[in-house]
Formats: sequence, structure tokens, C-alpha cells
Amino acid sequence: MKKIIILIIGINICISCNQKKHQTNELLDPMQVVRDSLTTELEDIYAEGLTNGFGVAIVNEKGTLYSNGFGWADKANQIAYTENTIQHIASISKTLIGVALMKAHELGKLNLDDPIDKYISFNVLNPNYPNEKITIQHLATHTSTIVDTKHYMENAWIITPNQDLSKVYENYPYQRLNPSTSEIPMENFLKEILTVEGKYYDKENGFLKDKPGEKFEYSNIGATLTALIIEKSTGIPFNEFTKKYILQPLEMKSSGWSLDEVDVTKHSRLYYDLDIPLPFYTAITYPDGMLIASSIDMAKYLTELIKGYTGNGTLLNKKNYETLFTQYLSEENFDKRNEQNPYNDEYNTGIFMGFSAKGYIGHTGGDAGVVSFMFFDKETKTGRYLIRNTNSDDEKGPGQFYDIWKKLGEYTSKLNQ
Repeated sequence: MKKIIILIIGINICISCNQKKHQTNELLDPMQVVRDSLTTELEDIYAEGLTNGFGVAIVNEKGTLYSNGFGWADKANQIAYTENTIQHIASISKTLIGVALMKAHELGKLNLDDPIDKYISFNVLNPNYPNEKITIQHLATHTSTIVDTKHYMENAWIITPNQDLSKVYENYPYQRLNPSTSEIPMENFLKEILTVEGKYYDKENGFLKDKPGEKFEYSNIGATLTALIIEKSTGIPFNEFTKKYILQPLEMKSSGWSLDEVDVTKHSRLYYDLDIPLPFYTAITYPDGMLIASSIDMAKYLTELIKGYTGNGTLLNKKNYETLFTQYLSEENFDKRNEQNPYNDEYNTGIFMGFSAKGYIGHTGGDAGVVSFMFFDKETKTGRYLIRNTNSDDEKGPGQFYDIWKKLGEYTSKLNQ
């Protein structure tokens, strides 16, 4: 009995000590109270049941203020979505093409005003202006006049081999997911799309009727062509170049451009809807959208972009960061543009870096089973990242996505003390 009483007293003392320790920690770190409050509010939004999983991060120039994951990375196997869960980030990947391009420039390998035919072995010309050279800057600012045709949407994405396809949805309606036997090298695919001899060449629809440099036309093919030019000018494959000059310096240890380069056990499933998973897939044009990363790694990257914007970046020198974040276009370069949406990343553009009319810099992304946002505020020098692993086709899905995004914005000022 005495031993039991002593044990009970000991337990009470430990509980008391732990409570005091917890209270002391809250007093020492009032931001933890704010982070806990944000977590609770995001859990409430997740409980609406409109997505399987999502990851978030909030940063400033000094580092990560908050990162977390919610829901399921693998619903069937009850694997939680955490800040360490990885999935591909869709078109936010293009911002890495921009950084890599400026690094190649910094290394003396190319100039932005160089014609693209200086670096590639095949001819790419707008058939409506065959005597006008397309430059690297045209590609990087989406003014090359190269248009993504149905042949891109129907042939770029490839289902990765050696997976069970019996319980997944392969017939995604918006971008065709092709069998692994369809994969060809990136350069060959670009030739098929862009050269007169190519089987996917479309003289009528593959190029704008405008002169190169005149009109903005968002182009995934143009972005991929830029990555090829980086390869040709540096002699290093794009995935290896970005690993050496971006991922490794920032210690983005979970990131890579294919399943072979990452820990697949940390990879989220992607979902057609709440119940039906999609197959794992990649893209022949992988630089335009297939970086695989965690919320923690993307927080490191976004922090670096803010540092670069303020003149304190580590990946590029100050001059090249200034070039990356220069706004190159004006009203005449657009048929129309949205001044109301604060996160319309096509209001203006730097070097594969989007600018909204409301002062946000970054990029959005969307693929089969992926919706992503990454922006920083150039005034407050704070940034947000959000990614989900489930389609947002119905009207409620996008609403929830924006609810999460707005909640992150609400807490950014609270955490940025």
C-alpha cells in the first residue's frame, strides 16, 4: 500500500512538473499558441470532407514560421499527410526553371537575348514570322508565341511502370495518362511538337499569329524547351543541374524530379475524387511541372526567393536575382488580364516568375490530383505555400482551397512578429 501511495505521489509530481513545463513553454514561446490555433482552424476546414490531404507552409525571410500536413496521404492504408509528405508540385516547378536559367547565365553559359537556335539542333520558328528569331527571354516570359496544343495534353504524361493499376482511375479527362511504353526522350518529344517534320506539329494552332515577343501566351512546351537549352548550354541534365545549384544548397533533401530520386514511401497518393486514386505518373516534359517536394522543402525554397527579392539570396548573385524578378511585360502584351484576382500569376511575369496585380509574386499549379499555390508578398516579405492531393472539380473544392489559403494569410501576420 505504501509503495502504491508513493507511486501515486510520484505520478502526480510528474504530471504537475509536465503541466508547469508546458505552461512555461507557452510563456517562453507565445507563437506556439498561435501555431496551435492555426492547426485547429485548418483541422476544422479539413473536416468538411472535400479533400483527402493537403500540406501548408508560412515563411518569412528568416525561415519557416509554420508547416504542417492534414488528412491522408494514402486513405486506404491510413497513412497521414504530414509536413514531410511529398508529391509533385505541378507548375510551381517552372519557377525552378527560372532560377536555373539565371544560374546558367551567372555561370556564363548563355544570355537571355540569345536566339534559341544557338543551343538546339532543330529549327523552331513561328511559321507566321519565319524570319523572326525566338530568344531565350521570349521563352522565359511566355512571349515565344509557342502554343500548347492538344498533342501536348494528350501525349506528355506517362504512367510510371511496375504499379498495380487495378484499383486506380487511368482515364483522367483533362490530361491523358499514357502507358509507360509511350515514353520518349524530352528532346525527341519537343522535336515532334515543334518541327515541321514532327508528327505532332500543328502549323495552324501551334503558334500565335503574333510576332515573337509581342503577346503573352503561357506555354508549357516553351518552358520545357528552356530546360533543354539549360542542358545544352551547361552540358548537365536539367534534373542534375537543379539538384546541384538549387536543391542541395537549400538542403531540400526530400525533393527530386522522379520517383527514382525520392523516397517513394513518403509520396502521397493522388486522387481523382475522395474515393478513387490516380496512378503514379510522370511527364516527358518533367521540368514544366514534376518537381516532387514536401511542404518543409518548399518552405525552404520560398524563403530563399524572398531573400533573393530583398537582395540577400544565396543561390544567385544580386544582379541575377534582380533580373529574375524584373517585370517584363506591359498592357500591350496582353489581350486582357485580370486585375481583381490577387493571385492571378499571369498579370505580369519575370523569368518564369508570376506577378499578380495586388503585389504577390510566385506561381500556381494544377495537374491530375494536384492543386498548388506558392506566393510571397513583396511588401511584408512573407510567403505562403499550399498543396492538395485531390482534384477540385466541383464548386465546393475550390472554395475550400481558398478558405485554407485565406486562413494561412490571416495567421501570417500573427506569426510574423
